[in-house]
Amino acid sequence: MTDLLTPVLTDNWDAERSWTLASYESLGGYGALRKALADLTPDAVIEAVKDSGLRGRGGAGFPTGMKWGFIPQDNPNPKYLVVNADESEPGTCKDIPLMMASPHTLIEGVILSSYAIRANTAFIYVRGEVLHVVRRLQAAVQEAYAAGHLGSDIHGSGYNLDLVIHAGAGAYICGEETALLDSLEGRRGQPRLRPPFPAVAGLYASPTVINNVESIASVPSIIDHGAAWFASMGTEKSKGYGIFSLSGHVKRPGQYEAPLGITLRQLIDLAGGMRDGHELKFWTPGGSSTPLLTAEHLDVPLDFEGVAAVGSMLGTRALQLFDETTCVVRAVLRWTEFYKHESCGKCTPCREGTWWLVQILAALEQGQGSEADLDLLLDQCDNILGRSFCALGDGATSPISSSIQFFRDEYLAHLTHGGCPFDPAAATVFATAGATA
Repeated sequence: MTDLLTPVLTDNWDAERSWTLASYESLGGYGALRKALADLTPDAVIEAVKDSGLRGRGGAGFPTGMKWGFIPQDNPNPKYLVVNADESEPGTCKDIPLMMASPHTLIEGVILSSYAIRANTAFIYVRGEVLHVVRRLQAAVQEAYAAGHLGSDIHGSGYNLDLVIHAGAGAYICGEETALLDSLEGRRGQPRLRPPFPAVAGLYASPTVINNVESIASVPSIIDHGAAWFASMGTEKSKGYGIFSLSGHVKRPGQYEAPLGITLRQLIDLAGGMRDGHELKFWTPGGSSTPLLTAEHLDVPLDFEGVAAVGSMLGTRALQLFDETTCVVRAVLRWTEFYKHESCGKCTPCREGTWWLVQILAALEQGQGSEADLDLLLDQCDNILGRSFCALGDGATSPISSSIQFFRDEYLAHLTHGGCPFDPAAATVFATAGATA
């Protein structure tokens, strides 16, 4: 791993009016686009992204260049690029700051990526509640059209591209790529049965690439500096840099851009440490839908393989940190209530399963039930996991099963105490409850 921090996507965030075209171009913006259109074929751009080792930054970690290569070029239908900017995973806050601070970084990435897959129309699907982001992107797109970066015969290359900013209706499920496509087509956002996969029959039944904001925004730097430069950062199988979002009980929460493979201990040091007088109790490596971890995992490399090796997922690198003053049962209940509310209702395991998970968790949080209910919870999680249309059901089970694994005593303390054993005045868990604080 190279330097502790590697500002690339965040490098211009402190520039004056960084969101404007003039500011972006003054720092070399759109240089990668001119280079690609002048010197590289679409296939060469794909190969560069493959060689860089860039993996999807939206959570799944699938190789980006390989995904682009799945597009069947012999298909007579139009090809589409869709950018998933529906950032709604609890704790995730990297794409929205990026689009606000430097929308042209994303737009240049969209043009390069569309050129690579030979798409002439691209969409950025933005969460509808973040109207300020929608407006900023729309203004940036207008600037790009006026400068000749978008439209017909871009910079005399003969390549044409139109870019549409689409405001979604504000549903967590639309972060799932096929539900996003249904929403983009004007239907209710619900996951599709696969196959066919989007690469073959995606938007309007045509070949479609769907990538996260950060994945696409990383492409200009790869074309500008080279695949080897990107691959020199990170770890052997998880190349490059990423934005790590720290929130919760740290002194300086925020976005920290660093090579993949950095540890939480290092990130906490960068964030000024935990708040005074308190210690880390549990944390999420990739948002609330990833299995939570504890202080025992402070030195786990934050890459796809390292986090998977300890039973969790890197996900969106949404690091939510909680100290000993937080009741893990209450936190898990709140997350589960969110997933119940956001379930689209299409499949039975998720629609019914999340409802029952909330009922049992709510009772346990009030000190009602018995120890057998913990096994019932795990059994319900097992019946949901891998049986729903999309990953929402799987994500809903992750904090429950992992919290029982690490904090079973705290669940039992709720039962023996007749409610939450947490004492807000003392900011501790009652010692007589036998809980692990």
